Amino acid sequence: MAKMTFTPADDWVDEVWGKVGTPERDEMEARIKEEAQAYYIGKAIKDERLKQHLTQEELGAKIGVKKSQISKLESGKCVITLPTMSKVFKALGFGSASLDLGVGGKVTLW
Repeated sequence: MAKMTFTPADDWVDEVWGKVGTPERDEMEARIKEEAQAYYIGKAIKDERLKQHLTQEELGAKIGVKKSQISKLESGKCVITLPTMSKVFKALGFGSASLDLGVGGKVTLW
């Protein structure tokens, strides 16, 4: 019987994305972080829209975009801009929002 060898996942990630600290790895990790943020914002939009019993079309009509744009935002398939985020959350009834910068304090977004 042939002997099996296993490659640790960290070694495979280093081989595919480059070693930690290299420009390739930094770029990949930044892209993954950006995609994760888009996903969580999209999930928050979808959860609130469903809580309010709105369709994607109805939310889109409130902010002047098509249903397909709302679908893309909710699925995290596009990075949401601050002006668009403001329109969406205002349409969902969030009158204000702030960004917590940790030691830098909080910044009011709208």
